[in-house]
Amino acid sequence: MIRVYYAKKFLKQVKSLPIAQQKKLTQQIELLRQDPTDSRLHSKRLQGEMRNLLSFRITRDWRVTFRFFESSSVEIVEVEHRKDIYR
Repeated sequence: MIRVYYAKKFLKQVKSLPIAQQKKLTQQIELLRQDPTDSRLHSKRLQGEMRNLLSFRITRDWRVTFRFFESSSVEIVEVEHRKDIYR
């Protein structure tokens, strides 16, 4: 099982998410804990300046960025709408 840490920025952003996305986020984080390669996460490694990050989907419009510290722990960095998160 993966240990999950949360960045302060992420915790602040979660509060402004719509309730439906908050509930789905909880489910997705549990999937991440169980298996970070689960296909239901739609995870991908980012490129360019964000190449040290990965992202997964909450819904088609909402994304979460995260990074691995070691093989058994990740830090969730931020959550935003897909049009804003990759900037």
